[in-house]
Amino acid sequence: MIRIYAAQGFRRFLLLTGYKGELIERFATAEPWPEGVSVECVDTGLPTPTGGRLAVAAAAGRLGEETIALTYADGVADVDLGAALDFHRGHGAAATLTLVRPDTPWGVAMLEGKDRVSGFVEKPRMEQWINGGFFFFEPAALAYVKEDSVLEREPLERLASDGELRGFRHEGFWDCMDTYKDAVLLNDLWEGGRAPWQIWERAGAQ
Repeated sequence: MIRIYAAQGFRRFLLLTGYKGELIERFATAEPWPEGVSVECVDTGLPTPTGGRLAVAAAAGRLGEETIALTYADGVADVDLGAALDFHRGHGAAATLTLVRPDTPWGVAMLEGKDRVSGFVEKPRMEQWINGGFFFFEPAALAYVKEDSVLEREPLERLASDGELRGFRHEGFWDCMDTYKDAVLLNDLWEGGRAPWQIWERAGAQ
């Protein structure tokens, strides 16, 4: 995830850790990051929810007064973060989330009339847009989070209700590692050299 951002010019990273944070910090300290990249872990508490981690980091003065990029770090994508940031800065609202349309995990039956099955479409792309987990926040958006906040619930809902949330549509690859099945799929892509999110390899070849 860090390399996805670093390949597109981002240099300072805060990992807001909780469960097994010591292992994450050990990894972050030992990893040979690209030149100019700094990675720091901030322990935000074991039971702290997603929005709460932001609130803890903000209260500790770790987020500053600039635009911040934010991600859950369990979804990978070939998203154009520069285009997303330009979109964010252009609309003037407090927050932007990246919208994606993943493939459904099931085949879909095609119906004619009331009950005639005319065929099947294997795992089509969803028509609806969902939260892809890549955000840009202005400092004003941090006022919407508290230490007990789950980011995707009240904070995002309130930002949307107040007209302070916009969606950047990403049409490319996106997938999320939530289940063992997801892990198998994404690891197979990685090990086979077919990981679309490995954009730093393409950047290095240019």
